[in-house]
Amino acid sequence: MGHGAMNPAQRRYSWRFGGAMGAYSVVLVACKLAIRAWHPDGALLFLLALMPALPLLAAIAAYGLYLLEEKDEFLRSMNATAALGGLGVMLAFCTVWGFLADGGVVPGFPLWGTFPLWAFGMGLSQGVLWSRYRNAGADA
Repeated sequence: MGHGAMNPAQRRYSWRFGGAMGAYSVVLVACKLAIRAWHPDGALLFLLALMPALPLLAAIAAYGLYLLEEKDEFLRSMNATAALGGLGVMLAFCTVWGFLADGGVVPGFPLWGTFPLWAFGMGLSQGVLWSRYRNAGADA
């Protein structure tokens, strides 16, 4: 999000995102254990397989709400740029991996991995952007 004390938009984002990721952890483990123990099929299997995605959708929505609520234009721009950087990392990785998988060189990439891949790319982008900003300030 940035450095220093959090503003109200950042605090709301932290609560929303943290709650979503906490729910994800609980729901993922519970659903995996339920599938392993009960061996469900049909609608119950569909529901148990789908449920871990819902908190991740809430986490994505939390980030979108943060960008809408952030009043500081610099922070909003930096975070939107980092999100686009994460998207670029995800798209580049999945494109290259997809062609390698089609060629039989590597196994298929699990689609659930796109969210953590995007988040990883966004974190890298945030680090690069903040470093560039700090270094630009040092040159001034």
